[in-house]
Formats: sequence, C-alpha cells, structure tokens
Amino acid sequence: MRNDYKGWLKEQKYDVGTISAQMYRTERVEECYGDLVEHYNTDYIESVIVDLKYSANDERNDKPNQSKISFNGNIKNNLASYRNATERYRRFLDGHARTDDADDGLVETTNVTNKHESSNLFGLERDMQMVLRNSINELEDGLIIIDEGAERSVQAGFIDITAKDKNGAIVVIELKAGKARKDAIGQILSYMGDISEEEPDAEVRGILVASDFDVKVTSASNVLPSLKLRKYSISFNFEEG
Repeated sequence: MRNDYKGWLKEQKYDVGTISAQMYRTERVEECYGDLVEHYNTDYIESVIVDLKYSANDERNDKPNQSKISFNGNIKNNLASYRNATERYRRFLDGHARTDDADDGLVETTNVTNKHESSNLFGLERDMQMVLRNSINELEDGLIIIDEGAERSVQAGFIDITAKDKNGAIVVIELKAGKARKDAIGQILSYMGDISEEEPDAEVRGILVASDFDVKVTSASNVLPSLKLRKYSISFNFEEG
C-alpha cells in the first residue's frame, strides 16, 4: 500500500476510526492478493474486485466464501467491506497515471484548467457530508447511517451517505454543493438501482440534498415517490471579538 494513502484519506476528512478500518482492510486484501498497484497497472484491480463480490442471491443459496480472505461472520457483509475498501483505494490511485519513469509505476496527474474550481466544489461537498453525518436526524427523523463512515461503493460510483430510515428502508443520500442539475437525478437513481440489485428484498429510496434545484429536477421528483429533495442553507452568526 502506498505511503501517501493515509494522507489522502485524511484529506477526504474521514474520521480516525474510518481511516484505520480502510487501511486495515486494504492491507488484508494486499496480504491475500498481492500489491494492488500492480493489479491497477494490469487490469485496473478488476479481477480482485470481482473475486470479492458476493450477491444477495449467493447469500440465499448459502454460497461459501470463495475469496482468498478468511474471516468469521457474515460473508456478504465482510466481502462488501473489503470490496468497498479496495474500490476506494482504486479511486485514490485514479489520481495518478501509469508511467515507465516512476519508481512505483504511477505518477500524479493534474488537470490545470478546472483543478481549482473542482477542488473547491469537492471540498465543500466533503464538508457538507461531514456536517450531515454528525447531524443526520436534522435531515430526517429516525435516520441511522449504515456505511461505517465512508461512501458505499456500488457499480455506478460512490454513494455520499447510506442510511436506514425508521421503517427499515435503505436511504441513498446524494449531496450537491450548489444547484442540483438534471444529471443529479440520473446519478442518484443509478445508485438506488444498484442498491436494489444488491439487496433485492430491501425497500430503497433516495434523498437529494442541494442548495437549489433545476426545474427539471423538481419536475422529475414529482413523479418519483421514492425520491425526496431537500434544500440546505448556510447562515452566519456574528459576535464581537
């Protein structure tokens, strides 16, 4: 595992416990499958990720753990945690590109044109996520976060926050730092679809959080009862220093 991975996790503003868990799981995967940087350069770590998949149908059929990682407890939940950690490490490696000149086979890349704007937007969304995780019941009473403090990885990407509501439904929460455009609808629906495929017996719904919503987003939500829109606002309180 690369030495700068822990620093990257800190930059994502994960708490100490989440960082420790992610690093432990990544180390366990590497113990069993070998250097993930080499896998990244060979097949984008896809072979390892496929080996760590375990579906709800596999669980119903009582399929044994066929991965190289041994553990006690629920097979589906354990493999999902190792797969998510591996996909998060791959996302970290995505900030680098292959090169024959680098010692570790990777070199950091930059996109100068939109780097500053994208960094500010991403930073604000990370701040939003941290605040919301600490006050999730202000979004909706009875919500319980179930993603262990880190974005859940699904086929379509990474879900900002995954929770359960007071009725036991899985709630996919997507955050937008500014106004939510029409592509946000497709994004959150794809996440919800992935969760439904992974957990076909569960009710799944979504909450899209943004400072404002494009009229097309509002119109789409009117015919999607499983999707709710929530606006956030920022207020400042001043006092003499």
